[in-house]
Amino acid sequence: MKILNTVAALREWRASVPGGKTIGLVPTMGALHLGHASLLDASERENDLTIATIFVNPTQFNQSTDFEKYPKTFESDLAMCEKYGADVVFSPSSADEMYPDHFLYRVSEHQLSNELCGEFRPGHFEGVLTVVLKLLNLAKADHAYFGEKDHQQLSLISGMARAFFLETKIIPCPTVREASGLAMSSRNLRLSPADKEIAPGLYRVISDFIDPLQARSELERLGFRVEYLVDREESGAIRRSVAAWLGEVRLIDNVRI
Repeated sequence: MKILNTVAALREWRASVPGGKTIGLVPTMGALHLGHASLLDASERENDLTIATIFVNPTQFNQSTDFEKYPKTFESDLAMCEKYGADVVFSPSSADEMYPDHFLYRVSEHQLSNELCGEFRPGHFEGVLTVVLKLLNLAKADHAYFGEKDHQQLSLISGMARAFFLETKIIPCPTVREASGLAMSSRNLRLSPADKEIAPGLYRVISDFIDPLQARSELERLGFRVEYLVDREESGAIRRSVAAWLGEVRLIDNVRI
């Protein structure tokens, strides 16, 4: 497994790949868990080569303290990448490597990105879309893999790929959950022991309560601070999306009901 730290090195490696070889891309911010492993596994099964990226992208954090507290577990991340079939790990040596323009040029979407998480995290999706577009341009992958837990993000990235005629196919992958039902997330590492006991209630409540107002009330009773809980029609079904805080940790989830 190769570890590349510069854009130039990634470009050089990509140019060396023989024609006809398919490439899968798995973008991550590190602190890898079994949800990421499922993306790597899907890419390894469906492509000849897999590129994993590890980059805590500063432009998608609307609070500097959240960026500073984001878990960093680089050595174990590399071990997981190797275990689940990554051929290359691209881990930029600095933010300047990805943003030589200092974020002067940005990708914006002006509808979905202003709703749900976008309403509470201004500028977040600008950072997400910009860095993902950069990674897609560099990797020139056949497929890129994203989890359905971040469903709004997945929808925006898929829309961007269509809008800009990108040749990479965006592949959605099912949410991976802990035995308790809690959606796996790097932020789960920051939950206190007491909050870790409460956290599985998020999935249980949004799955079991038909009335969204009752679901919200139950979450608040359990100790969550709810940002939003919204039901929307999607492909003939209803998708319920939620964002809620436990202590200093913001959790998101979604289910089809």
